[in-house]
Amino acid sequence: MNLLSLNGVTKRFGGLTAVNGLSFDLLEGETVGLLGPNGSGKTTALNMISGYLRVSGGTIALSGDAISRLGPERIAHRGVARTFQLVRVLPSLSVGDNVLAALAFRQTPLWGKAAAAHIDTLLADVGLAGRASQPADSLTYIDLKRMELARALASDPKLLLLDEWLAGLNPTELRAGIDLITSLRQRGITILLVEHVMDAVRALCTRCIVMNAGSKIADGPTAEVLADPEVIRAYLGDEDA
Repeated sequence: MNLLSLNGVTKRFGGLTAVNGLSFDLLEGETVGLLGPNGSGKTTALNMISGYLRVSGGTIALSGDAISRLGPERIAHRGVARTFQLVRVLPSLSVGDNVLAALAFRQTPLWGKAAAAHIDTLLADVGLAGRASQPADSLTYIDLKRMELARALASDPKLLLLDEWLAGLNPTELRAGIDLITSLRQRGITILLVEHVMDAVRALCTRCIVMNAGSKIADGPTAEVLADPEVIRAYLGDEDA
């Protein structure tokens, strides 16, 4: 069953068309890579799916229901969560309180002891067990990303949008990050990830969608897409083919 469907989705900023007639479906439980060179429209697409930008044309549906005209809070309540290219943190709060903020504003808010227990579970799930009281501004880069992911998972999402979540990690951190995303996939969460790290794409994604200059140029099994001459020309380069 399709969880997410984009049909002819377009976004214009004045005379610039950032996304041009983008169409694709995501099945429940898939982990799909959204690839392309910088400026190809990937993050703009995520921003429209999550409601941070309104579409200029076309439709977006979640489980068959149109969400194209909804704001981000209403889309989040329907089961869409995301991370950002630049980690967004509440630096004056503890790690646990950063996650609590997400629990407090989800469709079924949690407070008190129930929230504290759930925070401990979420932090353990992302590799931050026992660190709820630690100041958020003392975390390393990878641990900030883990905390951001815990906040996203606090909404109990059906669809998780990861915008270059693995960027900037060293090889050991990258392996841990891939393992963490794999564990989320095994829990049945549908994942759409924007990523430039090809080792991660090959390890995580059964399928890839590639954009260039705002348009989709490929969509199919990962190995086939990454070997596509048009994709190589547009994005990967010969050494990554």
